[in-house]
Amino acid sequence: MTVSLFTFVGLYARLLTTASHLLTKAAEYAKAEGQSEAEMLDWRLIDDMHPLRFQLMVLCNFTRQWTARVAGLPVPDAIADDLNVFAFHQAIAEAKAYLAALTPEQFAGRDDVSLTVEIGNGMAPTLPAGQWLTVFATTNLYFHLSTAYGILRSKGVQIGKIDFFAGGL
Repeated sequence: MTVSLFTFVGLYARLLTTASHLLTKAAEYAKAEGQSEAEMLDWRLIDDMHPLRFQLMVLCNFTRQWTARVAGLPVPDAIADDLNVFAFHQAIAEAKAYLAALTPEQFAGRDDVSLTVEIGNGMAPTLPAGQWLTVFATTNLYFHLSTAYGILRSKGVQIGKIDFFAGGL
């Protein structure tokens, strides 16, 4: 298998499928436990960490926005984290559709294109597009998906490693 920046588009689509799967399992569990969807979306690992809804928002936003930046496309608007379960499933589906419309040609030759991106607190590093996608974006996506998984496990949702790979290997 040849690896290119476009390879990450498929990886990100699989991460979104996993996020949707985990969200479905969480909603089913919350309902069985008599908790509302809103309560479930506000679950956290610990008080000073962002809730499940934030983890899902980042997954939807980063998969679209970082692929767009690297491909030299307009950056899609961010979704908010105040969505309900149905709207998060829609946002995940829309993000997957966005990724499905991307082509290898849009990423060809873009590995070393310099991108300067503000990432918070006045930080605006300039890095090659390939580094932004393969290191920064991918690390963040796995962090937020793992955090969502950890939140669900900590609340008693019956999921295991196989559920983390619901999007495929």
